Parts: sequence; structure tokens; C-alpha cells
Amino acid sequence: MTPAQQAMERLRAWPDLTVCKAGCGTGQALRFVRDEVVHFHTGRDVDLHLTRLAIQRFRYDLSASTAIQLVPGSNWVTVHLDCATDIDLLLSLVSVALKAHQAAPPPASAPAVSGCNFHRVTVLPRDPVAEH
Repeated sequence: MTPAQQAMERLRAWPDLTVCKAGCGTGQALRFVRDEVVHFHTGRDVDLHLTRLAIQRFRYDLSASTAIQLVPGSNWVTVHLDCATDIDLLLSLVSVALKAHQAAPPPASAPAVSGCNFHRVTVLPRDPVAEH
């Protein structure tokens, strides 16, 4: 089972999330009320809709992580899952995203087409950790 599949299985158990097709057209997504929050694009790459305010609030912590890719101007972050710690990080960030989406006012009109980072981010695998 890929890291993304492991994360999806764990998140499916969360009562506020429902599975749907990703609005970008690639992969599956998890939706919270009116918004898609997580897009599973590959076995290791996941886009998370954190919201602009949450990204601004946690920008320094997010940019310090080797598992996270930020795209300027995007409300999404890309998380590359290489290990169990990355999956735990994703689950923690999904919790942050849910709180951010709860606090966000409903859109005045129909929601815009999903603006995730798929095709805007190239994630390179990290160097394997040497065993000592």
C-alpha cells in the first residue's frame, strides 16, 4: 500500500470528510462540507487546501519541512509522503485545514474551479537516510 493510500484510509474514518473525485480531474479527493480539502494525485503526492490565512500563519513552519512544497499565491500546499512521519504531518495539517475551512465565510457565489497545485509543482524524491 502506498503512503497516499495509507493516509487516505486513515482519513476516510474521519466523520467530517467524504470521498469524491478531485476537482482538478486527477485522483481522488476528500471533501469537507462545501470545499475539497485533500487531493490524492499519486502514491506519494497530496495537495492540501489549507487556505491563504492558514498558510500565512504557518508559513515559516511549512517552509522548514522537506515534505512540503509551497506555491506562491496558492491556497494549497503539496505534501510529499515518504514515510510514516510524513503521513502523520499530513493528518495534522488536515486538522488545521478543517479548522481553517470552518472559520472561512461561505463564498458569495459558486465555488471556483479547484486551484490545487497539481502540474504546478515538481516534487523530487528526498535522499534516502543513511543507516548508521
